[in-house]
Amino acid sequence: MTDTPTRRRAPGMSAEQRRAMIVAAALPLVAEYGAAITTSQIARAAGIGEATIFRAFTDKEEVLAACVAEALSPGHVLNELASIPLEEPLAVRLAEAAEAMRAHLERIGMVIGTLHASGHRRQPPGEQPAPGSREASMNALRDGVTELIEPDRATLRLDPEKLSSIFLGMLFTQRRRPAGDGDPELTPQELVDVLLHGALDDPGIPR
Repeated sequence: MTDTPTRRRAPGMSAEQRRAMIVAAALPLVAEYGAAITTSQIARAAGIGEATIFRAFTDKEEVLAACVAEALSPGHVLNELASIPLEEPLAVRLAEAAEAMRAHLERIGMVIGTLHASGHRRQPPGEQPAPGSREASMNALRDGVTELIEPDRATLRLDPEKLSSIFLGMLFTQRRRPAGDGDPELTPQELVDVLLHGALDDPGIPR
């Protein structure tokens, strides 16, 4: 007699994994619809039942807060910065870093902006970021860019740490400009070129 093989159930998700999966499905919808998004739409996007959302989150407001936290988290862009090959020329490395940073900032702008436009409070009481979290994120981003610049330290007039701060400052300044203000936006290549070589066409002209 042949034994019938027993079926093993696939291991279920942990509560943290389930929350992360729901947030990943909800984030693009929040960026498009803001607070008007419904939990049924989120459930369809995640391929789960609506009740599963409420086993992971108290209510929709908690889902929205988790989406904001995920958008603000530097984790994704730090992974992209770490994946840039250090063998590439410095200008190429920084142009790729600028592209990654711009995508990160655009995602933040889309999520926060759409929520704000739909009447959602950005930081409801009790959901403010932990003290020092913004500073910690900025420090992590600065460290990530510094690592990209470090191999060229000997050829630079400024320390990689200072150059990293200037680089991030230029990017953040461009993203904070009002939309449609008429000022042309630098491409990543132009931004890096100005950062590394300045605005003078003739390097022989005294600065």
